[in-house]
Amino acid sequence: MTKPNSAAALPVNTILNGDCIEAMNALPAASIDLIFADPPYNLQLRGDLHRPDNSRVDAVDDDWDQFSSFKAYDEFTRAWLKAARRLLKPDGAIWVIGSYHNIFRVGAALQDEGYWILNDVVWRKSNPMPNFRGKRFTNAHETMIWASKSEGAKYTFNYEALKALNDGIQMRSDWVLPICNGGERLKDEAGEKTHPTQKPQALLHRILVGATKPGDIVLDPFFGTGTTGAVAKMLGRDWIGIERDEKYRDAAAKRISAVRRLDKAALETSVSKRAEPRVPFGQLVERGMLRPGEELLSMNGRHKAKVRADGTVIGNDVKGSIHQVGAHLEGAPSCNGWTYWCFKRDGKTVPIDVLRQQIRSEMT
Repeated sequence: MTKPNSAAALPVNTILNGDCIEAMNALPAASIDLIFADPPYNLQLRGDLHRPDNSRVDAVDDDWDQFSSFKAYDEFTRAWLKAARRLLKPDGAIWVIGSYHNIFRVGAALQDEGYWILNDVVWRKSNPMPNFRGKRFTNAHETMIWASKSEGAKYTFNYEALKALNDGIQMRSDWVLPICNGGERLKDEAGEKTHPTQKPQALLHRILVGATKPGDIVLDPFFGTGTTGAVAKMLGRDWIGIERDEKYRDAAAKRISAVRRLDKAALETSVSKRAEPRVPFGQLVERGMLRPGEELLSMNGRHKAKVRADGTVIGNDVKGSIHQVGAHLEGAPSCNGWTYWCFKRDGKTVPIDVLRQQIRSEMT
């Protein structure tokens, strides 16, 4: 699965070996739909951290998180954000996750590079690591910034899918999810964590369901153990990972190879009514699904109307569309005729919207 970063074509579903900036600069411009970035946080840890029982905490002290100064970190941040923006399609977007150590610096750099911030999303950890020294608040959240490529750019936002994911309630910008633990946490032969900051699949699931479509290409320039790739594959998205650490690349490749992509039906998500294909009522008449002269009944049982050959209806001498006639009969300023009217078939009452959905299913 691992290939050199000099591939000429877009190397989808591949882990690239090397520096993220060099690898991104070698990829074609305007080729990526979404970037998820989990860059080094520059934690500036000083000395070991111990629990109350004096056991040592396995904190993030790897070389990849070490920077000589804030200036060096800022230069690195601007460089990779510039490379990332070149790769995004005009309607592409980026998600960057960080902590209080780095996210404010990253946010400023995003704006300086021309990105347009859409939301900051707080990932509130339901099971955070305690503050063992007792000198600060428990650090129970991380912040994600969601940004489009530029101001006014179109971007994917599956509002209805996220609402459905949240039990029918509009998704908020504070997400309560657990940190990666249990069977999901990758470990080496010695039983130690393979990666100190492995992100939970639930976090990437929500991002990719909400901000991408099946078949989109997702890039993760700080791939680690491949959470982005694993979730993207499962959800029918293509992915590209960049990772310079061989241990992480090997773990990610093994992990992703075991993932099974969901079938097409399982990948379908809820869409806004406005996004569905428009079906004129007259098309039901043209196709013989409703016949001229056939009687429509209001769902509340109070009114009737007859279908006309031109796709209008008439009720109580009022002629017009299914919406206009319904509104007049109810004495209302407006009416959704699709949900107001029904018809009889084999003694059963059937909403006319059933016929509209049948045509829509054929169109898609």
